[in-house]
Amino acid sequence: MRHSAIYPGSFDPLTLGHLDLIERASRIFDQVIVAVGVNSRKKTVFSAEERMALVKASVKGLKNVRVDAFDGLLVNYARAKKVHVLLRGLRAFSDFEYEFQMALANRKMASEIEMIFLMPKETFSYISSSTVREIAERGGDVSPFVPPAVKRFIDKKMRK
Repeated sequence: MRHSAIYPGSFDPLTLGHLDLIERASRIFDQVIVAVGVNSRKKTVFSAEERMALVKASVKGLKNVRVDAFDGLLVNYARAKKVHVLLRGLRAFSDFEYEFQMALANRKMASEIEMIFLMPKETFSYISSSTVREIAERGGDVSPFVPPAVKRFIDKKMRK
């Protein structure tokens, strides 16, 4: 698909920063696939099924966004989906170094796939999933950082 993009991530959990990028990408591309990474070696707080359900609930109003899971190399997943654009978010300069290295490695493995970087709105640039998890684990209010469906789920799961 020529005008499609994949936005990969662990989304553990989805934040308003992630959602901002998804919404903006949905206005740029005909189709956006939010690809939830399933990596058995990576410890996540929420299961792959939970993370997918939270993303789906948060993007349900975006008709050209679909949610999928992937395991393995992202470039192999993109090839299987016949998508040639990967989206990544850059919040701060600290993200740049990691993303730059990954982009170069992906280019070496799959030169036909382009990496596009989007920056979230300034109001979301400090939000990370790890910050949200830490706030939730300590009993804080996560509503300024996550979509409503994610907040309800976190409240139910982490406040038992």
